[in-house]
Amino acid sequence: MNAGALSPRHRAAVLLLWAAAVALMVLQITRTAFTADLSAFLPATTDMQQRVLIDQIKSGAPARTLFIGIDGGSTEARVAASKALAGAMRASGLFEQVSNGENDAWAGVGSWLFERRYLLSPAVAPERFSAAGLREAIDDTLSLLGTPAGNAIKPLLDADPTGEVQRIAETMIPVRSPRSEDGVWVARGSSQHGGSEPGRALIMASTKAQGSDLDAQHAALTSMRAAFAPLAARTPQLTLQVSGSPVFSVDSRAQIEKEVKWLAIAGTLLMSTLLLLAFASPVALGVALLPVATGVLAGIVAVSLVFGNVHGVTLGFGATLIGESVDYAIYYLIQARGQPGAGWRHWLAKGWPTVRLGLLTSVCGFAALLFSGFPGLAQLGVFSIAGLVGAALATRFVLPVLMPDGARGVGLRRQLGRAARAAVAVLPRTRALWLLLGLASAVLVWQRSGLWEAELSSLSPVSKQALALDAGLRADISVGGDGGALIVVQGPDAETVLQRAEAAAERLDVLVEQRAIAGFDTITRFLPSQQTQQLRRAALPEPAALRAALAEATAGGPLKAERLEPFVAAVAAARTQTLDTPDSARGSAIAPLLNALMLQRGDGTWSALLPLQPVAGQAIDAGVVTAALQGLPQTQWLDIGGELGRMYTRYLGEARTQALLGALGVVALVALALRSPRRVLAVCQPLLLAVLLTLGGLALLNVPLGILHLVGLLLVVAVGSNYALFFDLLHQGHAGGTADSTPASDDTLASLLLANLTTVLSFGLIAMSQIPALSAIGRVVAPGALLALLLAAAFAPRPLRQG
Repeated sequence: MNAGALSPRHRAAVLLLWAAAVALMVLQITRTAFTADLSAFLPATTDMQQRVLIDQIKSGAPARTLFIGIDGGSTEARVAASKALAGAMRASGLFEQVSNGENDAWAGVGSWLFERRYLLSPAVAPERFSAAGLREAIDDTLSLLGTPAGNAIKPLLDADPTGEVQRIAETMIPVRSPRSEDGVWVARGSSQHGGSEPGRALIMASTKAQGSDLDAQHAALTSMRAAFAPLAARTPQLTLQVSGSPVFSVDSRAQIEKEVKWLAIAGTLLMSTLLLLAFASPVALGVALLPVATGVLAGIVAVSLVFGNVHGVTLGFGATLIGESVDYAIYYLIQARGQPGAGWRHWLAKGWPTVRLGLLTSVCGFAALLFSGFPGLAQLGVFSIAGLVGAALATRFVLPVLMPDGARGVGLRRQLGRAARAAVAVLPRTRALWLLLGLASAVLVWQRSGLWEAELSSLSPVSKQALALDAGLRADISVGGDGGALIVVQGPDAETVLQRAEAAAERLDVLVEQRAIAGFDTITRFLPSQQTQQLRRAALPEPAALRAALAEATAGGPLKAERLEPFVAAVAAARTQTLDTPDSARGSAIAPLLNALMLQRGDGTWSALLPLQPVAGQAIDAGVVTAALQGLPQTQWLDIGGELGRMYTRYLGEARTQALLGALGVVALVALALRSPRRVLAVCQPLLLAVLLTLGGLALLNVPLGILHLVGLLLVVAVGSNYALFFDLLHQGHAGGTADSTPASDDTLASLLLANLTTVLSFGLIAMSQIPALSAIGRVVAPGALLALLLAAAFAPRPLRQG
């Protein structure tokens, strides 16, 4: 046996341990939950106001609301389809609320209001039940009998002569609403076909499932579309338009799953073809892919253990790991050619220390992501670190067992080596040009004050067409977009929050009168605080006193007191009526409203939301609203779109600081390992220029940069550090290779060029992704990695001649 060969026992032990590790990782992956919820890329915040906002986006009413339109066909066909579809959706049990303008849909809420009218009406006070108060209230009610509202009031007259139901209804009149035709909602404008046809029929619904439960959301959407299918079959001209957060979430998951599979397959095929051409050996190709597979498995398992689930974007990012982790295998398979049976020893002595240092610099850079305020980015950090470590360890321990002499086939390695050698001979002459370009890029980046201003929406894969449909349906249904404003009221318990919401509502009523806002919604119209309910109940007179006051109030009038005994009985019943609470209202008809406008957090605290409606054509003045609410405890104005933008901007700034600290850590690590300022400069200078030139190119193309572009720059540093370190190794005269190696080893140069090609091509595929979160990374790393290699070669010192 060759003295440098591994013993059979050693080989068997390594392979057995590796196989066991892979088996355990596969077992863990089978138990792992995978998600495509893009809210993972929202910040994790401890600010109470922002926590309410994030909760709403993840699982609140906006995350469960659907906007549905029925186009085409005749008016009668659309109306009939609206009624049939809404009925089927209600019967399915998958929807908490389905509204299409039909009165029956609100029958439950109407009963709730009627049965509790004396605890809900803002007009209830002791003076209202005096003779004078009753006379005035009854006269107001009678005056309405001749109006269009009379048909609704007349059946209630004997039991509600003071018009408490009418008073309650007046507080709930929407600022804007769709037009009603034949009992269902239709758009006020003409149809999208552009002329005289009436508008689409409209439905607004909310699913029972939480917004984060995408399987349940998918089931609800499938059920709705299945219910519409026979309607479209009977009237082929009818088309169904659906939008809203559930649609975006479900479609995004499907798109992410599709993209991840496509990227994994395309990336593997592309890398396999390139490596097969380079190695001219299917066996070497298979061995080269083992570190990649090991790294991907390790990354998925690490994320699963740390976070409890793995995001689809993280899996897509795993496809990018092919571009770097395969580099380790390339370095080994090409550089381990030496004495038969002992090439692996030569590589461990000469090549592995450089790979190990490059790995440590990559880990140091990606560690910055671990402290990100975005859980999704923290997942990418854990995945990257675990994946690269797994791939490096597989290269270090498994590949020497399987191919101790590296890849013996020649393939295109000689041509790659010659091309690399020719480039190395020319590139140092271009240093001045690179420095000028780097300076110009620095100036361009400095002057572009808005360079880092990508919005949070830039992470979303939702198409412009889908967003346009959503905006159109919202406008038809007269619902504001997500960029609206609301008042957030918080407190330690539900009663405190309801009292504070009532206080806020009083201030907002003044703003409505002043036309500063058009209106607002509040749960206290349906569920006042117990304090308010007690005050109203205490204002109700005893039956004898009420009869006496009624006799005086109705004397000489058209409505006789004797006829109003149902009213006396209703007031008497209300005097002993049980006060309602959020818990008692959970299973009632107002449960959907309660879930939308009031929520309890996991820590036991409560919040109430009061959405504001702007006056038509006029933005809400935040200063006016804030001033009106001044002095109210834990009551804050929240501009949804603006707050999301501010959150993202703040966390982007923090991420840039963390990335800078990671870069400084890389420099410190290189300095500690090389212990030579000249060598540290030779390694770090190309990395800095590569980052500057990449940023300069993006700035020149007017690409707004966000957090995922920052991740891409970290990858450029991670990949480029390997190139620079190997050129440093060549300078020291320790490049691995055959006995006839030249000062700049053809094998080492060929491995660097091949590794770069795999990286550029794999990230080039990522750049083509339709998922912005992935394409942003690819569009940074593909050119950045190429620049990193060119610059490492351009600024490498001349190799020392071997004597």
